[in-house]
Amino acid sequence: MNTEKSYEWRRQLLWGLVLIGLGVAFFLDRLDLFDVDTIWHYSPLVLVIIGINKMIGYPTAKHFSSGLWMVFLGIWVFANFENLFGLTWRNSWPILIIGWGITLVIEPIIQRRFPSNQELRDEK
Repeated sequence: MNTEKSYEWRRQLLWGLVLIGLGVAFFLDRLDLFDVDTIWHYSPLVLVIIGINKMIGYPTAKHFSSGLWMVFLGIWVFANFENLFGLTWRNSWPILIIGWGITLVIEPIIQRRFPSNQELRDEK
């Protein structure tokens, strides 16, 4: 199985599991066995999971850097929800600019380190 097919398979598997999890949570909520409102507090961690999924077995450096950005964004939103380190929406927005800058600096390094899919196809 090549890298691109592996990546697509894993991406489809992740989204399927997310939909199954959401469906089960809503079903249990309708049966009054579980309160869905408690889950929404941890919803930014879904961004972290999706970002990690993009970074593992990625077909391009662009997918890796966008996965890194999603992980950063999920952690930032969760830190604001939890008020970690005194972070609020009002005082932590400059962290997004710093994260965006880090992503822009790291992306060319990642592109040099990992070959693109086009280069892998040319070698076959």
